[in-house]
Amino acid sequence: MALKITVIGTGYLGATHAAAMAELGFDVLGLDIVPEKIEMLSQGRVPMYEPGLEEILHRHVAGIEGSTGRLRFTTSWEEAGEFGDVHFVCCNTPQKHGEYACDMSYVDNAFRWLAPHLKRDALVVGKSTVPVGSAARLAGMLRELAPAGEGVELAWNPEFLREGFAVKDTLHPDRIVVGVESERAEKLLREVYAGPVGEGSPFVVTDFPTAELVKTAANSFLATKISFINAMAEVCEAADGDVAKLAEALGHDERIGRKFLRAGIGFGGGCLPKDIRAFMARAGELGADQALTFLREVDSINMRRRGHMVELAREAVGGGSFLGKRVAVLGATFKPDSDDVRDSPALNVAGQIHLQGGQVTVYDPKGMENARRLFPTLGYAETALDAVRGADVVLHLTEWREFRELDPAALGAAASERILLDGRNALDPAAWREAGWVYRAMGRPRA
Repeated sequence: MALKITVIGTGYLGATHAAAMAELGFDVLGLDIVPEKIEMLSQGRVPMYEPGLEEILHRHVAGIEGSTGRLRFTTSWEEAGEFGDVHFVCCNTPQKHGEYACDMSYVDNAFRWLAPHLKRDALVVGKSTVPVGSAARLAGMLRELAPAGEGVELAWNPEFLREGFAVKDTLHPDRIVVGVESERAEKLLREVYAGPVGEGSPFVVTDFPTAELVKTAANSFLATKISFINAMAEVCEAADGDVAKLAEALGHDERIGRKFLRAGIGFGGGCLPKDIRAFMARAGELGADQALTFLREVDSINMRRRGHMVELAREAVGGGSFLGKRVAVLGATFKPDSDDVRDSPALNVAGQIHLQGGQVTVYDPKGMENARRLFPTLGYAETALDAVRGADVVLHLTEWREFRELDPAALGAAASERILLDGRNALDPAAWREAGWVYRAMGRPRA
């Protein structure tokens, strides 16, 4: 009999995972406690921008003409418990207010509310990013609260989704990691992921703690690499070097690689910042805090880049006050191909300049609505050209393809001053300078 899958939590991770499981051929039931979200998903619509996700929903959501009908959504825990053989928990673990540690309440509640409805053998699979040690605790909760008792097992299967590539990363992952305590759990997960494994995705079997550590370790390594090249940008500015050429030379070393060596205003989003902070907090609880003290400097370098961009902008408008100065900001999301503005360096910089008296106008291809909700006092434009109109300085802060394809001459005609600060080192300096712009990027020579 074919496995039936439930997905608990239908946010960014859960909605993508549910749709992908249906795409892989399973009957899937998604559950959320927010009725409005369930109604939207049941119509084949998503509350966030993620390329390719709505197309998959339309192929599989029951009730949509021409769909396979393999994917449904509900708010009923009882229905989910009766339906699923494998239950994926995809709840958010945000950073606690005023602390480094992550908030486990959403995950804990999902287990607490699901367990009483597990009346037959089932596998519950955690996908959320959690502090190491959580799986063992949650396995005990399942044994205590599930009527099926020992027949309900736990596995941990961390997610490695990149926003903008989430569908691809789920259907064609670069690795699948499963923390299990039995051959039965491993067998079930091999069945779930038979498609990707058959295409060559590595299937790594570990214990609970290792599986829990993989995601935070990966994000910490990535954050370290980004902050390293940004630290080198600071040294390059002091020594009149070129961080772009430095990164190019480093990237040819196979031990280092080229990816994520572009200096700029640093990382943001809903994962990297909170994950490295939660990792530090958990290491401290385990008595291993000295092992991760370097992450404090990684975080510090990252936050310092935002303030440095503000200072570059102040220098560009005369070095004094932002009062009366018009500042155009190209980009609001923390990365391209997403509408996510959580902990966005671009919006952080825009907000700082606005608080210091600047007249800031923001444009982003997909993040405008979310940006307005978070920073309602900023100005917003419908196009990049409108944002730049009358600007004393232009800040490029999110590396959207649309911005790389802008016509520097057309923007120059609209701007008050042709001064461009490239906070992502992603534009062509020669093209902008040829159009009469003063081009400056972090860690690079002024001309």
